[in-house]
Amino acid sequence: MVTAAAPPPRALDTDPAVAIQNLSKRFGATLAVDDLTLEVRPGEVFGFLGPNGAGKSTTIRCLLGMIRPGIGSVRVFGDDAADVRRAHRHLAYVPADVALWPALTGAEILHLIAATGPGADPGYRAELIERFALDTGKPAKTYSTGNRQKVALIAAFASRAPLLVLDEPTSGLDPLMEHQFRACVEQARERGQTVFLSSHQLGEVEALCDRVAILRAGRLVQIATLAELRRLHRSVVEIIYDDRPPALAGVEGVESVETLDTHRLRFTLTGTAAPALRVLADAGVTSLSSREPSLEEIFLGYYGQAAR
Repeated sequence: MVTAAAPPPRALDTDPAVAIQNLSKRFGATLAVDDLTLEVRPGEVFGFLGPNGAGKSTTIRCLLGMIRPGIGSVRVFGDDAADVRRAHRHLAYVPADVALWPALTGAEILHLIAATGPGADPGYRAELIERFALDTGKPAKTYSTGNRQKVALIAAFASRAPLLVLDEPTSGLDPLMEHQFRACVEQARERGQTVFLSSHQLGEVEALCDRVAILRAGRLVQIATLAELRRLHRSVVEIIYDDRPPALAGVEGVESVETLDTHRLRFTLTGTAAPALRVLADAGVTSLSSREPSLEEIFLGYYGQAAR
């Protein structure tokens, strides 16, 4: 379900929205999270990435106070996440699999969620109901997966909570509703809210996030802005040539030379482009294109997979 809350009376900009320090959590012989340390700044949209089993869900459960860290700490705007009553004053949560009270209508559920916390913005909630095209007069047992997700998203965004924790929030939404979701995240950023977004939709993360963290086997692999991540990775270059292929073997910065078809090559380039450009200039190259890697290519690169 959704935890919805309104901002507490004290100022929150003096503390990180989320501060995770040396977090480790073990379930029997399985080390789910291994010495994880990261901070999420107030007002940013923070992407939290990793495949199944990477430790994302365990980290989020610690953040929500559902389980306690084995080692380390998790704080939400300075409050210990294990103190659920205090920490949940600051956040709203949307899970990947939303469960609702089956006999209640959508409108009743939204009012109930608002009433269990300090309240919600009714005007903005009405706007969101219209934007997400939700029929709030139907009982929840008649809702599809996508409509259940809409209820959770409307409740979270309408709460105006300082921190929105969104775990695979667009599962079940059609492309039009995904567009509305992205607009809501952008508006949350403009209002100064913090968004902690765990998602397998890499295009969604790439479009929305200021920074991303990548987990692998419970450990933090990388945390950086999208621009910083791309600078750490090689560019993809494609060329078309007239006669013989350029002699790129052994050229500084050139890797993964691949023949695409007759007179067309692709390779990756790191560092300075000057050595490669000198070779290409002598080889009768008629066309050259270069692009930065996508977030998906960066992500797959951390797991040793070929990006296509």
